Amino acid sequence: MTITRRQFNQFTLGSILSAGVAPGLSFAKDRPELPTGVSSGDVSADGAVIWSRADRPSRLWVEVADSPDFKNVRRFRGTAALGDSDYNARAVISSLPADRAWFYRVQMESLESPGLMSGAREGRFSTAPVSASKSVRFCWSGDTAGQGWGIDPSRGGMKTYATMQSHNPDFFVHSGDQIYADNTLSETRELDDGSQWTNILVDAKTQVAQTTQEFRDNFYYNYLDEHLRRFHANVPTYYQWDDHEVINNWYPGEILEDERYQVKSASLLAARARRAMFECNPIRMNPADPERIYRRINYGPLLDLFVLDLRSYRGANSRNRQDKRSAATKFLGGAQLTWLKQALKSSSATWKIICSDLPIGILVREWGTEISENGANGDGPPLGRELEIAELLSFVKAGKIRNTHFITADVHYCASNHYDATRAEFKDFDPFWEFVSGPLHAGSFAPGPLDNTFGPKQVFCGVPKDLAPNRPPSDGYQFFGQVDIDADSRTMTVSHYNRDDKLLWSKTLQPG
Repeated sequence: MTITRRQFNQFTLGSILSAGVAPGLSFAKDRPELPTGVSSGDVSADGAVIWSRADRPSRLWVEVADSPDFKNVRRFRGTAALGDSDYNARAVISSLPADRAWFYRVQMESLESPGLMSGAREGRFSTAPVSASKSVRFCWSGDTAGQGWGIDPSRGGMKTYATMQSHNPDFFVHSGDQIYADNTLSETRELDDGSQWTNILVDAKTQVAQTTQEFRDNFYYNYLDEHLRRFHANVPTYYQWDDHEVINNWYPGEILEDERYQVKSASLLAARARRAMFECNPIRMNPADPERIYRRINYGPLLDLFVLDLRSYRGANSRNRQDKRSAATKFLGGAQLTWLKQALKSSSATWKIICSDLPIGILVREWGTEISENGANGDGPPLGRELEIAELLSFVKAGKIRNTHFITADVHYCASNHYDATRAEFKDFDPFWEFVSGPLHAGSFAPGPLDNTFGPKQVFCGVPKDLAPNRPPSDGYQFFGQVDIDADSRTMTVSHYNRDDKLLWSKTLQPG
């Protein structure tokens, strides 16, 4: 059965009522409701961004305390939840002490009947440290609700989120494809053993997203899963995007030939999708450029994160074999590349992790063609988009910027790739690692071939080389990565886990 949007809101609300209602609140029938959930993100040393959504015109209020009994509460006024944003709202929490666990409680106050409050939803986050005396743990992965695999409660739902939460990470990096706006769902799918996968289905997932509201509804769909909803209430997240937040393999200026779309401009779809992404997630907006996704996160003396956007500034997808830089070879784009080099150079953190929404040396091409989707374009010297990557790697080497590595997702398997100039066509760079994870809850695929331009070697891979395409989550090939930075030794340990919490591979790196 397909759930209508009205039923969708009622269903989601009912599934989270167990989060509790603050003492002393009235239960007037016209009080605001919180039909989706709560989440925190973009934590800093003194605060975070808190997100929620109402069902009518409301004001977001957030109470924050250093204990779950909510003594010594600090109260923060959030934005208005209004119809033009589908009643999404956020509050920027600030002026908190660093390196502390915080408990938060969200309510909505009716703007039509001031003083009439919603029930409360609760969560928690920790502010970032400012000293090197605290070890750091975070997880990363990508790819949620893709390839037709939605939420099947009878098969455990989005179980990977529950497994990650059990590791108590300080935060999570979602490496892209947070939604699959271009992938529809059917109510059932037959599995190899003859049994059926049964999706929770909503109207929005029976068609591709083209309007801002349809993109929003894709984000809401994921919150129907109890594991994801609980995870995001309790683990702050740093988000980036890739292609499926809009449409597969999109680039600015693309005119679609896909018959499913009445809107043919990928740039128009991307503008709507970007608005929905910012409205439906706790992302800290840049005052100078409110649509900018790339940013630097300082997580104390041990860690800096550099979150990239490899979608918004690229040239058109092509064979990617140009031998000179031009508009056609843009990948990060000039402004983002300059920003990244300056940010890396100025970083004093022990470990510098570049969060890329696409892998560097894995060949990712449009199905059945030689059209490049990422930077890799086949063996040989740097060409096309690889020219920007070569410039970045040479800059890191020349500047002696130590302990710089990459995390990514996108390819729907987990792997650890080591890059070394002794194996590479291009020689002007220091060795580094690229750690690949995902999917969180989507189809799984066999590993892709490597491009020798920067000398990658696959040291570990979590799926068989001959894995059949688009394996369901129930097959178990769902993954997340974990990074542990030890305060005493300053070592960084990177581990791969599957959704059943099996440790698949681990590597401890020494700081240089």
